[in-house]
Amino acid sequence: MTKVLIVEDNEMNRDMLTRRLVKRGYEIACAIDGPEGVRLAEEEQPDIILMDVALGEMDGWEASTRILANPRTRHIPIIALTAHALESDRRRSVEVGCVDFETKPVALPELIAKIEKNVARSH
Repeated sequence: MTKVLIVEDNEMNRDMLTRRLVKRGYEIACAIDGPEGVRLAEEEQPDIILMDVALGEMDGWEASTRILANPRTRHIPIIALTAHALESDRRRSVEVGCVDFETKPVALPELIAKIEKNVARSH
């Protein structure tokens, strides 16, 4: 079973994504902010991380940078999630090392395809 860490500060978004992915057979762990996401990445060792970029004091890009700098978590692919479909957000996500990018509200079939493709690549 593929384990997904969702790092999302919006409770409705987090719950909706969790329910939809659990229904499709994924194991889910959730973090509500960047520091918790960094900690859970190391503790949970998920197969992939869905990282909201707009998170309070430590944004998703900073959290991603920290996760990818840690030898214990640098192998975990990260998909950036944002409500803004701006090219600058896409570029920044790639610059910090995210493997992919999805705008919110997410189109679940596309997100699942991205999860599966990137989990397969990392194993």
